[in-house]
Amino acid sequence: MTRLQALHGVTVLDLGQIYNGPYATFLMAMAGARVIKVESLLGETLRGRGQLTTGTYAFAMLNQQKESITLDLKTAKGIALFKQLVEQADVVLENFGPDTMENLGLDSKTLLEINPRLIYAAGSGYGRSGEQRDYLAMDVTVQAMVGVMSTTGIEDMPPLKAGPAISDFFGGIHLYSAVVTALLQREQTGAGIVLDVAMQDSVLPTLASIIGAYYYHDKEVPARTGNKHAGLALAPYNVYPSLDGHVSIICIRNSHWRSLVAAIGRPELVQEKRYETMPQRAELMDEVDEIVSSWTSTRTKAEGLKVLQEFGVPSAMVRDVEEVLADSHLHERGMLRDVKHGLLGDITLPNSPINIAFGDTGEPGMEPELGASNEAVYGEMLGLSADELLALQAEKII
Repeated sequence: MTRLQALHGVTVLDLGQIYNGPYATFLMAMAGARVIKVESLLGETLRGRGQLTTGTYAFAMLNQQKESITLDLKTAKGIALFKQLVEQADVVLENFGPDTMENLGLDSKTLLEINPRLIYAAGSGYGRSGEQRDYLAMDVTVQAMVGVMSTTGIEDMPPLKAGPAISDFFGGIHLYSAVVTALLQREQTGAGIVLDVAMQDSVLPTLASIIGAYYYHDKEVPARTGNKHAGLALAPYNVYPSLDGHVSIICIRNSHWRSLVAAIGRPELVQEKRYETMPQRAELMDEVDEIVSSWTSTRTKAEGLKVLQEFGVPSAMVRDVEEVLADSHLHERGMLRDVKHGLLGDITLPNSPINIAFGDTGEPGMEPELGASNEAVYGEMLGLSADELLALQAEKII
């Protein structure tokens, strides 16, 4: 198996924290870049100081195929060493608060003066410009600000956040995309650039159907619709009960409706004028949902899905994480791999979707031990001797 090497020769200094930055650099590392994770002497927050925590799995997932060095950026020597690394780097990526790097004397202007070809990539909640730049941002706060929470849940209940950390990861995907785009642009211009990628900007386009409903209904803010269509314009479009869980079914074409009624043994409904068009079915949404539920509720979700798929109905089982991690399809494609982890034992880790797109299903390296690459990076890139490294350790610079 040929490993993906699209970014081979690209050196990334990864200052990413938690999810947003580390996911972007995970994608880079999996695409062949040399990603050097720059950590404090205690390690990045998600690392858990070497102890088993709820973040241990996420850290293992997001830091595959990376190297780790330690460096105290709150010291003059630490800053000097980082600047020397920047001279040989292609990318510096961080998702600190907006002024953190400036306060360290490592702002983008300074670093591009050191290395004019540098791509300085900053991830944040709301961007490094605009009136919201200084708002403290976490995934849930971005979901609130961008409108995700107001559209999630049921009308007469409080807003809900999406369960997964969509803001962090959507931001990370766009951060990766911006860096790769900048690398391509640099081939044409020879110049570096400062990238400002906001999680809020990255999540905003996911509201497309909800904003569409807003304009369609004369700028009336849509109510929360639970698992129904955001604009209440499609039926069936819902999650339906089964004997052991739920099945998700959506019909966006009349052909889907014809397939569905055939699958559930109600072909006569095709001739029912009341259900002839999508707008008509949407008007009778509760009635349509009851017809579907009366069929799904008499079968297991697997039994229902098998029939629905055979008839060409867009459908899926609602699965929990245990079921997803055991999914033979994802394992066959190479998106999931079973590995043995030092703290967690036997676990299943995801691959990069980009690698799967290229047909690269090879096993990546596990996340690095804290500072495991100090000798290699500082020795190789900066030419420091063993004695100099020992002196830096004694001074607690590395």
